[in-house]
Amino acid sequence: MEIDELGLDDLDRRVLDSIINKFNGGPVGLDTLAASISEEADTIMDVVEPYLLQLGFLDRTPRGRVATRAAYAHLRVTYPEQTGLWG
Repeated sequence: MEIDELGLDDLDRRVLDSIINKFNGGPVGLDTLAASISEEADTIMDVVEPYLLQLGFLDRTPRGRVATRAAYAHLRVTYPEQTGLWG
């Protein structure tokens, strides 16, 4: 089943990977996220999100889902530092 040391399975990692790599960490809407990994939005919302929220790997904002610094660290992806005029 390829469950990692924190209990994340393939679907959990696909959700995080999509947010981080396809949507630059977010925010991304639930339906767009679901379409990007060919999964039902209800499955993500009811099955995947609660545990990712509990771990602190995902934030739900008014604009969409955002991967946290902890999610980047767990997937061993470099967290993008703020850039630009005010960053």
